[in-house]
Amino acid sequence: MARAGLGAGWQCLLANDFDHKKGATYRLNWSDDQHIIDDIRNIAPEEMPGNPDLIWGSFPCQDLSLAGGGAGLKGDRSGTFWPFIHHIQSLRSEGRAPKIIALENVLGTLTSHHGSDFSAICQSLQRLNYRFGAFVVDAVHFVPQSRPRLFIIAVDQKTVIDDLITSHGPEAIWHTKGLINAHQRLTKNLQKDWLWWSLPKPPVRTNKFADLIEENPVSAKWHTRSETNELLSMMSNINRAKVETAIASGIKIVGTIYKRTRLEYGIKVQRAEIRFDNIAGCLRTPAGGSSRQLIMIVEGKKIRSRLISTRETARLMGLPDSYKLPERYNEAYHLTGDGVVVPVVRFIAKNLLENLVELTPNMERHVFVE
Repeated sequence: MARAGLGAGWQCLLANDFDHKKGATYRLNWSDDQHIIDDIRNIAPEEMPGNPDLIWGSFPCQDLSLAGGGAGLKGDRSGTFWPFIHHIQSLRSEGRAPKIIALENVLGTLTSHHGSDFSAICQSLQRLNYRFGAFVVDAVHFVPQSRPRLFIIAVDQKTVIDDLITSHGPEAIWHTKGLINAHQRLTKNLQKDWLWWSLPKPPVRTNKFADLIEENPVSAKWHTRSETNELLSMMSNINRAKVETAIASGIKIVGTIYKRTRLEYGIKVQRAEIRFDNIAGCLRTPAGGSSRQLIMIVEGKKIRSRLISTRETARLMGLPDSYKLPERYNEAYHLTGDGVVVPVVRFIAKNLLENLVELTPNMERHVFVE
């Protein structure tokens, strides 16, 4: 999805993921064969061709997520950040270091281990002779999905930076309180290489979640009446009242539901929590039934429900309907729930990355996506 967002002006020299199922989908959608499906730790420098302008790393978030085990960069999954950095050091020793490094991950990166993991990332970039900065983009500005993510953009010390893409301090829309606090926890030595990246205001989003709904999806079946009633019975009084209000409106309203475990009177109870704001909740990988989002459509007294379809999840990630998805539901859901929103990447590329890489006639920008 990072490659899709970067667009045709970039030539992908190498793509990497350790998941063979994701690799199969990559092959379905991209005609070239410049990809390695393996643990990043097993990639040798000679397998990384050419001179990339950009290396994009969306390293695993599980150990940095607030819902994870808290292992942080010491964890087996999020810890793949370290071999990623090692590879860049290898490229630098060969005179092939990228001009830009882009990192993407969950907001928990800012607070993991009381901020020491974020500091370690910044220190690693500084040691590689990069200046760096970060910003937070919520995909809700581009697609009807609430999905805030942290982006860290580092640029080689020798690169001349246009004053138009930096500011003298944080900008409210892109630099959250959590990010500002993380910056303040950095040492003075790290802060001297910090850049406050400046991006324009996001475009006004014109679509809403209801626009993405399939009436007859292939990957998900509409629930029976009893299944829908069971879902309604799992709602708290507050959430059931939302449904009753939707019924009373007399118009077609689409809502999204996540099942969550809540503690009520000292007892764990599974609840169905609904939202009718025409924005989907953040897609997650389907670790279990509670991680899979459902939809509910209310048209007067008629109520229908089902799992969100895989094509709907792809649309929420900004992927075109021509994008080929795995046939198995959980594999497709995992692919989209673990991805980066395509128009977010395009926005960052257009307004920041492409201003840092000069494009001469008949040449393309080169990227590694990992």
